[in-house]
Amino acid sequence: MSDFFLELAANPNARKLVTTLGLPLPLPTRLSRAEGPWEERPLAGREVVVSSAADSPVHAVLARTLGAAGADPYVLGSVSDAFRASGEAHSRPARLADDTTPERRWALVFDATPLTHPDQLRGLFDFFAPRIKSLSRSGRVLVIGRAPEDAADEVASATQRALEGFVKSVGREVGRVGATANVILVEDGAEDRLESVLRFVLSVRSAYVSGQPLRVSKRCKGAELRYTRPLEGRVALVTGAARGIGLAIAESLGREGARVVVLDRPDDAALGAEVAQRVGGAFLGVDVTDPAAGDKVVAFVQERFGRLDIVVHNAGITRDRTLAKLSPEAWDLTLDVNTSAVLRLHQALLPLLPKDGRIVCLSSIAGLSGNVGQTNYAASKAAIVGFVQAAGPKLARKGIALNAVAPGFIETRLTDAIPVTTREVARRLCNLGQGGLPTDIAEVVTFLASPGAAALCGQVLRVCGGSYVGA
Repeated sequence: MSDFFLELAANPNARKLVTTLGLPLPLPTRLSRAEGPWEERPLAGREVVVSSAADSPVHAVLARTLGAAGADPYVLGSVSDAFRASGEAHSRPARLADDTTPERRWALVFDATPLTHPDQLRGLFDFFAPRIKSLSRSGRVLVIGRAPEDAADEVASATQRALEGFVKSVGREVGRVGATANVILVEDGAEDRLESVLRFVLSVRSAYVSGQPLRVSKRCKGAELRYTRPLEGRVALVTGAARGIGLAIAESLGREGARVVVLDRPDDAALGAEVAQRVGGAFLGVDVTDPAAGDKVVAFVQERFGRLDIVVHNAGITRDRTLAKLSPEAWDLTLDVNTSAVLRLHQALLPLLPKDGRIVCLSSIAGLSGNVGQTNYAASKAAIVGFVQAAGPKLARKGIALNAVAPGFIETRLTDAIPVTTREVARRLCNLGQGGLPTDIAEVVTFLASPGAAALCGQVLRVCGGSYVGA
């Protein structure tokens, strides 16, 4: 379903009339999104302003990544040897930032890793305040810091914790032009893992990710990074893949080279087979609540493909009622599909995954914040968060990256059924003032299924446009 009010807001005459009447309207900004498969240079021709000291532990990685990704870097102070070398290697010479020029900048990047005292936070203000208005539509604000819990003392921890509050607030301000703000927290010794996360967060593929902390660690064994067809030769299983978000995920994984097992209910065989044919995979009709589902999936995958590299637990249901009106059957079914089936399948499929395997679970913002009429659904999705955070570090020691995605308001057939007033309010309750699309979830899942996801483990990444609710 199209967003009528967003389209209305894009019409200057209609916008003027409705504003005159005193009615609220979303800002007329449609997000820039990617089309087609991953590119070697996702930032080609995009201007990025950078503040990073030459002696920062992430400075060289930042310079190298921006050059390789095709960005046009503008640096404060002076052009360091790292940026000069990157410019020569990739024919993208870094230039000094000229704050008097009115040109729009795609991204503003501030390296806060050296900060250890609150007094140094003034650097955030000095960098962003005079430049924030130069940020382009659908642009990116990015702060790079350290995990507060890893800081040397409580003063340094407080300083680094401030970055998240700053970024979440900036995201509220820049969302009006479709821009996002995020913070990457880099573990000491994991600086070389930063590249893949930088490329993703600064690209248009992170269009609906805002106000989020991403923690880069060295816990999971790294893999060789590939930025075109990163999933070539890999086999992926996506549950609930016949329609909606699952369909978008299957298409995205297939586009990046994966052979996809499209799993859905036997009743959806015709639709699922059509999806499988389109993505170059195979359909498997299995009810995930079947106690024998795990054995059936293992047998099918081994016979058809002989391997399994990626598992995406997407299948889920809602049975919404306030607690007093909720039936025991609706409670049991929701928890079985959304939680227990995931845990059973995980145990059955884990032995098939290689040392560089990837597992992505779909949680929900409801599991983080709760929601009226969704006690069963919120409990089931919060359980997924608990599973990922507990199992993620353990699997990382085997080289397997397990993470979760928590969608916010995403435009699907399920949200189309929501009463119009409720739907319009839900669309506006985020920084970006509009609902996300299934492709926004698919892009994040594809990144988490890629070799670069070794940088992340046991994390829950909200894809909610910087929702006003939730943790």
